[in-house]
Amino acid sequence: MSRTAVSSDIIIITGNSHTELANLIGERLGTRNIGCAVYYKTNRETSVEIGDSVRGKDVYILQTGTKDVNNNIMELLIMAYACKTSCAKSIVGVVPYLPYSKQCKMRKRGSIVSKLLARMMCKSGLTHLITMDLHQKEIQGFFDCPVDNLRASPFLLQYIQESIPDFRNSVIVARNPGSAKKATSYAERLRLGIAVIHGEQREAETDMNDGRYSPPTLSCLRTIQGVSVGVPVHPAKEKPPINVVGDVGGRIAIMVDDMIDDVQSFVAAAEVLKERGAYKIYVLATHGLLSSDAPRLIEESHIDEVVVTNTIPHEIQKMQCHKIKTVDISILLAEAIRRIHNKESMSYLFKNVTLED
Repeated sequence: MSRTAVSSDIIIITGNSHTELANLIGERLGTRNIGCAVYYKTNRETSVEIGDSVRGKDVYILQTGTKDVNNNIMELLIMAYACKTSCAKSIVGVVPYLPYSKQCKMRKRGSIVSKLLARMMCKSGLTHLITMDLHQKEIQGFFDCPVDNLRASPFLLQYIQESIPDFRNSVIVARNPGSAKKATSYAERLRLGIAVIHGEQREAETDMNDGRYSPPTLSCLRTIQGVSVGVPVHPAKEKPPINVVGDVGGRIAIMVDDMIDDVQSFVAAAEVLKERGAYKIYVLATHGLLSSDAPRLIEESHIDEVVVTNTIPHEIQKMQCHKIKTVDISILLAEAIRRIHNKESMSYLFKNVTLED
């Protein structure tokens, strides 16, 4: 996309999470990012100072989730609130990777943290959110403001077609049955077959004596034809050993997912695919968190290449592992900002996009 001039009342500010991506977006839009100092005081409190006036302006705050996730969130909230109290016309959060998006379902004695974060972001002053490949599409419903959930799949599909030699001899692999829909969507667009990895090698969870497994009292039981009947007990799940459903022999195996963080499951899947005859193994994901010792594990594994977008900075990981490749998606975010600012339809950015992408 060529650099498109936008109105002078557009303001782009950024925190400390991903200044490189913010600069790429600013260059594509032909606008400068205004000075916004985000720093930490001696007591570790976050402080924000916006250099220029934002009164009556459309403000776009670019901030993504990184390893320093809690500071990233506080920076975003304080920047949004600073713009709100400075009478900005609109405040659009550009958050390529939404933190805590994995915690979007109720777990044992836990909470739905992504809903809490959504409420905080709206209360801080955000009037619109631009994000990319949410872990679950339903997270959009947690927000009280409009959410545009962009997709990175066209960029990853383009990478497969242009950068993987003999990609016609490939098979799209779902790392688990839960990602089968995404794998099917990729396979249909590329006219390829799919395979699904089923089963897991996991240690049994230890029971905790905290009352969650206490049996019902006698008063809750009733007798039917001499047999005591109470609350039915769910049978425990027993996953079979890890196995591949589909033929990958002599093929290039391409695993697709929305994010890659803990790579243990990807490494285990790559070992099984190698045993089944796959001669090259690729992993494609939108968000490359690559936490902990992920670069070392990837380097030592059967995975030939890990392809992620630049929604999250991972320059350090790339220096530790030569197998990690990056796809630039700044053009998509810049076009989304331009269309929203010029009050144009966003439909083109979602052309042929389905819920499975």
